[in-house]
Amino acid sequence: MFKKAALATALGAVSLAATGLALADDYVVDTEGQHAFIQFKINHLGYSYILGNFEEFEGRFHYDPEDLEASSVEMEVQVGSLNTNHAERDKHFLSSDFLDADEYPTATFVSTGFTPNGDEEGVLTGDLTLHGETREIEMPVTLMGEGEDPWGGYRAGFEGSTMLTLADFGIDMSEFPEAMHELELYVTFEGVRQ
Repeated sequence: MFKKAALATALGAVSLAATGLALADDYVVDTEGQHAFIQFKINHLGYSYILGNFEEFEGRFHYDPEDLEASSVEMEVQVGSLNTNHAERDKHFLSSDFLDADEYPTATFVSTGFTPNGDEEGVLTGDLTLHGETREIEMPVTLMGEGEDPWGGYRAGFEGSTMLTLADFGIDMSEFPEAMHELELYVTFEGVRQ
C-alpha cells in the first residue's frame, strides 16, 4: 500500500508564492474546469500498480517566458480527497497506517527555484510537505503550451513527474516489498493568467 506518500504535492495543490511578482505573469490553476490533475502510481507487491489521484486542490504559479528563472509555484492539496476507485483501500490509505489524513489534512508544495533546460523544459525545485514532513524535491517540468482561450483569457499549461521515497516522509514501508517503497507523482495543470 502506499502509505502517506500520496502526493501532497503537489504535488499538492498549486498556490503560487506571489512574492512581488508581476500580476500579468501570475496564473490561477483551473480546477473548476477539470484542467488540472495530481496523480500517483505505486507498485502493488511487484505484480501490478495502484493508480490514484487527489480531487481537491488549488494553486497558483508565476510564468514569464522572458524570465524563466523567476518561475514559481505553490500548491495545496486536501489529502482526504484521495481516490483510487476502491473505497476500502482509500479508507486504509487515509488512516494512521499511511497518510493519517485526520492529523495531516493538507499537503503543500512551495517552489524554491527553477532551472531552465530550454524554452519549454526545466527542473522545478521546492519543498514538499506531506504527513508532517518537509523535504526538498526536484521535478522536471515541460511547458505543454500557452495562448488565448475561446473565452477571452490567456492560459499556460505544464506537466511534470518525480519519484518520492516514502520513508523520507515518515512512511514506514519496511513490511512491504522494496518495489513499493517509492511512489511516482504526476502533475499536469492549466492556469488562467490574472
